[in-house]
Amino acid sequence: MPKFVTIGYGDREGYDRTPVAVRDAAHAHDATLRKDGVLMGIAGDPVQVRNPDAARVETATGPFMTSSLPVAGFAVIEAATLTEAIAMVSRTPCAVAHGVVEVWPLEQLP
Repeated sequence: MPKFVTIGYGDREGYDRTPVAVRDAAHAHDATLRKDGVLMGIAGDPVQVRNPDAARVETATGPFMTSSLPVAGFAVIEAATLTEAIAMVSRTPCAVAHGVVEVWPLEQLP
């Protein structure tokens, strides 16, 4: 079955202005996804890694990409189609609490 990487973006302000019942339903939906085997986690502090010409490893703390909303978490889901993957993430906390969820098809290497 195809896999998709999802990235959730959201902030406390958007979360707090979302009705409690909507937030609770979104967290229950996440719990169901995890119970069904979705690999899901909250974003920790990122580290950038570079190794120019495979000569020396360089690291820097902080994200490489920037966004108007902070990264809240990641998941790897399985779905038959992109449409099904979108439906799965459309009820997650970031999607319903004024954030956004990106869905990236994970292309399998040969």
